[in-house]
Amino acid sequence: MDDLQKLWNLLSDGLPDEALLTDPDVMASYAHDMASFCTAGAPAAVVLPRTVEQVQHVMRTATACRVPVVPQGARTGLSGAANASDGCIVLSLVKMDRILEISPVDRIAVVEPGVINAVLSREVAAQGLYYPPDPSSWEMCTIGGNIGTASGGLCCVKYGVTAEYVLGLDVVLADGRLLTTGRRTAKGVAGYDLTRLFVGSEGSLGIVVRAVLALKPAPPQQLALAAEFPSAAAACEAVCEIMARGHAPSLLELMDRTTLRAVNAMAHMGLPESTEALLLAAFDTPDPAVDLAAVGEICTAFGATGVVPAEDFAESELLLQARRLSLTALEAVKTATMIDDVCVPRSKLGAMIDGTAAIAEKYDLTIGVCAHAGDGNTHPVVCFDAADEDESRRARESFDEIMALGLELGGTITGEHGVGVLKKEWLAREIGPVGVELQRSVKAAFDPLGLLNPGKLF
Repeated sequence: MDDLQKLWNLLSDGLPDEALLTDPDVMASYAHDMASFCTAGAPAAVVLPRTVEQVQHVMRTATACRVPVVPQGARTGLSGAANASDGCIVLSLVKMDRILEISPVDRIAVVEPGVINAVLSREVAAQGLYYPPDPSSWEMCTIGGNIGTASGGLCCVKYGVTAEYVLGLDVVLADGRLLTTGRRTAKGVAGYDLTRLFVGSEGSLGIVVRAVLALKPAPPQQLALAAEFPSAAAACEAVCEIMARGHAPSLLELMDRTTLRAVNAMAHMGLPESTEALLLAAFDTPDPAVDLAAVGEICTAFGATGVVPAEDFAESELLLQARRLSLTALEAVKTATMIDDVCVPRSKLGAMIDGTAAIAEKYDLTIGVCAHAGDGNTHPVVCFDAADEDESRRARESFDEIMALGLELGGTITGEHGVGVLKKEWLAREIGPVGVELQRSVKAAFDPLGLLNPGKLF
């Protein structure tokens, strides 16, 4: 009996037939996420567990056979963190999709990792509650994937990122043991914060099988405005002034001219293509019209050529839909894209966007920028023809220059997409040799055999 057949036999001993996939063509569809320029191997098996015990069985088998395991959610990631390695077990958690509990009193939800972000958001909203993290892929991405990459979203400027809502976790470790971290309470400081350590670890320390998530009371419906600017720099100056004056928008987003044109081409939304930057601001305060008026005055003072407040919730949602379509629209410009997520201090946002435009001109490429402007989190999207070798080379070089620019401005190489395969060289540059050494030590403590998501991060 060869090693592959032995592995299949051992896995099947603790799994229902439908949970184990071994057909090469089927397995190939689980080999990678949505990132460009990230290598992916051929899995030895794909497992879709439905229970914690099945996950434990997979990890015990993997440890016994010394086979690497790559955890996956919906594979909407943009850094290659969910890409298979040759001969690995792909552990897809999408079938573990139950909402186990929603407690309005404790303001928590207890969920399995395969729950779709939008499904959870709607379920808690029906009980007058709110789960704020809302990545652009929220209709497809899973909570487990959000935890793995420490996802953000459009509302982060006011409500924060995924890490701030994960109170506790159940995690299956590399050897199959079950670890419970954190709490269900509003406060708790017992021991090291292992919960936060797992958030953003990209499946390299353990397999999240249950999460306790903090909820908030549902806010009022938000109202939005759109402000047109003659330059991205002027829009960024307005952003800085909005934040400096103490406003707390529920959303503060920026789309450059390239992005606006892409969205119009795809969705025919009639956005103003002649403007250089469109700033979207929204408030979910008791009287959002007052806040929008104040922000509108700031935008006008900083050179906005037009400020249009939405009259109602439906009109606001139409504006926000345009922003949510940005990445999809830019992906349609060429056959391939590289989507960056460099985050800089708000005060450096204008320099980041202008610098990106200069890089686009230098490499003769289309690079659209949409941004969570209130966070300083930019998403430069490099559009290129994957079949053109020279254009692909220029795309990769421009991507690297954008990350270098972000570091020069005091920022970080990733605000919410994670490191994965795409940015592992840049992680070392950002955190330095001592940081790499300590992070590898943490990895070794949780996964001494190096079986969990090998080749990612560093």
